[in-house]
Amino acid sequence: MNHVNLIGKACSDAKFIILGNGRKIVKFSLSTKENYLDEDGKIKSKNTLHNLTAWGKWVKILEQTEIKGTNLAVEGKLVSRFYKSNGSTRLISEVEINDLTLIQTK
Repeated sequence: MNHVNLIGKACSDAKFIILGNGRKIVKFSLSTKENYLDEDGKIKSKNTLHNLTAWGKWVKILEQTEIKGTNLAVEGKLVSRFYKSNGSTRLISEVEINDLTLIQTK
């Protein structure tokens, strides 16, 4: 099963891309925070950036939403693909969004 759940903060503006077939996608980054204890018992934090991609209805919704700095809950799947850049083959992994919830903070 390929299932990803993330809760974090959008750390980039949404980038809207029109593909050659006319289909529109949106891409942005999400930062998640993980707390853990180090060897000395001190609390440490680690931030991880995740690349997110959305299609269909999410493009329309995100076009109307200022996403950067917003807390989000995301459900989706991990998608990896290869692409060519400067003669080299590169691998990128992204979370393809199936569901997204804006989280209100006080």
